[in-house]
Amino acid sequence: MLRHKGAAPVAASILVGRTVNTKLISKRVIRVSLLAMVGAALPAHLAAQSESAASQPENLLPQNPEIQQETVEVAADAVISDPVTAAIDDMAEPEQPGLQSWDLDNARALAAIIEGIGTDGLKPADYNLSGLRAAIAGGSDADLNAVATQSFAFLVEDLRDGRTPMNARKQWFVLDPDVDRYPTERLMADALASGDMAGTLARIMPEHPDYFRLKEELGKTEAGTKRYKLIQANMDRWRWLARDLGSQYLMTNVPEYQLRLTVNDKIIRTYRTVVGKPGRTATPQIAESVEGVIFNPTWTVPQSIVKGEGLGARVLNNPAWARRAGYKATKHANGWVSVVQQPGPNNSLGLMKLDMPNRHAIFFHDTPSRHLFKNARRALSHGCIRTERATELAITMAILQGGLTADESVAKLKSGKYTKVGFEKTMPAYITYFTMAQNIEGELTTFSDIYGRDPAVLKSFEAARVPNRERVTGEQIIPIENDPRDIV
Repeated sequence: MLRHKGAAPVAASILVGRTVNTKLISKRVIRVSLLAMVGAALPAHLAAQSESAASQPENLLPQNPEIQQETVEVAADAVISDPVTAAIDDMAEPEQPGLQSWDLDNARALAAIIEGIGTDGLKPADYNLSGLRAAIAGGSDADLNAVATQSFAFLVEDLRDGRTPMNARKQWFVLDPDVDRYPTERLMADALASGDMAGTLARIMPEHPDYFRLKEELGKTEAGTKRYKLIQANMDRWRWLARDLGSQYLMTNVPEYQLRLTVNDKIIRTYRTVVGKPGRTATPQIAESVEGVIFNPTWTVPQSIVKGEGLGARVLNNPAWARRAGYKATKHANGWVSVVQQPGPNNSLGLMKLDMPNRHAIFFHDTPSRHLFKNARRALSHGCIRTERATELAITMAILQGGLTADESVAKLKSGKYTKVGFEKTMPAYITYFTMAQNIEGELTTFSDIYGRDPAVLKSFEAARVPNRERVTGEQIIPIENDPRDIV
């Protein structure tokens, strides 16, 4: 048995008088009164925004600056001094050999772990248990070194990175840093030197409470059943993620339609979500960083709508309608038309968006269509994630990460003006896909496989283990044409 730690997540509210202590907020106090202030502010704010819209910039698209070239001279004899080179060499860890020497005690400890690895949803046969036992019986020699080294390496790869090969992880674009944080050869050297095989492997195990909840359920479930296989698949999905998710992060489970604000793996607040429709607009699985919050955002309309749907011509030809809808168009000298929807009650992004630059153009935002959060099935968007009580989330994030007070945050929201609040430190955001997990109430729940991503994972567990797996996906990114307009 591998040693582990973890406890079931505890749903918590932001209580009156309770101080949230983190390095990022300088011991600022978040209270329920803050949330009440947001709720009270919104009606007046909605009324005020139509008046403020006229004061917004005509075109918020960045203009191409003139590029100037300058010659930079570099000294041909520039070198790094010997003391600097020596200091860098001293900081580097020595590389460990791929093939290492195993004594019988360490080999027996490894065999015992592999024999019980089924408790983590993995298969002993994948790690040549029979071959390892035969090598142990033969005594400490070169054959034992080769067999034990390979068994250990395969086990590390599956516990650290996941057993599922990359081609079975549909729309999975997360780069797991654990390969670099916990190199196989270094782990092997540590285990052999310390004699603590289980303790060394525990360093790479998922430590999230939800993983151990699945592990507990696996132990109660008959092997080979449909439920058992589903638990296996979702335990492996935790191994696809970084072991350390951060002390504060956002995590949304797409099939659950819920977003969690999490501190130390405990849920602080939850928000219903609207996610991408199945097909080309399905929300991908990514891990990105939120850099700031934008109050009263603008929406730069894609050309597929400006030109393809004729919105540009309509805005130019019907200024009264455009003003009511908050659209402003700019016709450029070459005839190209750009359209920006200004902040206001009709803005398709609502009153906030989280600034989360990524190549998928996916982010969290508000919506005027708040009635959609009452639906049980909410796979309705063009890929981006609409968030319930988004202004509450925006203000909380501005306090936690942006260094603002509650009053300052509410004032920026009520101003009706585009305002970006940069974070003092970025916050990780994980868009995940678990079809069995603890729900926001802490109950183990099965969720509908809305995008059909389970079968490939389940099939990979039925097939032989794939060695030399790719670290990044070769799957094509599906461009998201962000259309946050009202969903009909």
